Amino acid sequence: MSSLLRCKLPGRPLPSESGRLASPPRSRAVGLLGGSFNPAHAGHRHISLMALKRLKLDELWWLVSPQNPLKPVAGMAPFAERLAGARAVARHPRIRVTGIEADLETTYTAETLRRLARRFPHLRFIWLMGADNLAQIHHWKDWTQIFSTVAVAVFARPSYCLRALASLAAHRFSRNRVPESASGALRRRRPPAWVFLVGPLNPLSATAIRARRRSSRSERAPGSKR
Repeated sequence: MSSLLRCKLPGRPLPSESGRLASPPRSRAVGLLGGSFNPAHAGHRHISLMALKRLKLDELWWLVSPQNPLKPVAGMAPFAERLAGARAVARHPRIRVTGIEADLETTYTAETLRRLARRFPHLRFIWLMGADNLAQIHHWKDWTQIFSTVAVAVFARPSYCLRALASLAAHRFSRNRVPESASGALRRRRPPAWVFLVGPLNPLSATAIRARRRSSRSERAPGSKR
């Protein structure tokens, strides 16, 4: 069975600078893609371009986290380096790279989203995440508040689709799932509302990129065999 087909299978039937940002005009829809971006890569851009089109977003913000509480500090590139790398990868007039979490002094996603909703009350935010995160979001602090604060768009990722759609979060908010065919209307839905989007799958991951870099450095080290 192809990855695309596996991602189509639902868990149950669907219901019928440091990044200071000036508030855009009223009623704009803004996607939020958070993460360590350690490093940013083409997969992040792939999801972003897909979101701009499928969700009919006016803009998309990459929220580069100073330090993800669920990830180890060891191996984490400096914050400024990750910001610069994200800007180099984004390369799109409607994708804005920001480190606003450093300004807000927030650590957890739920807290960041609450603060953003208060700071920009006239924006419609949609939180973007991969299927791998939906599968384990119940381990995040105040995770149910994320769904109650903003709409959520989940993007299929290779090998995670079935786990994501069978997850605690998917079952908890099953009645609030929007059909994929109506994804463009998610911006008008009052939270909780979420959609699972299937499209061309990009296998890139920051973990794999870091592993390749370590391997490359090891091969170039003095005395190493080629």
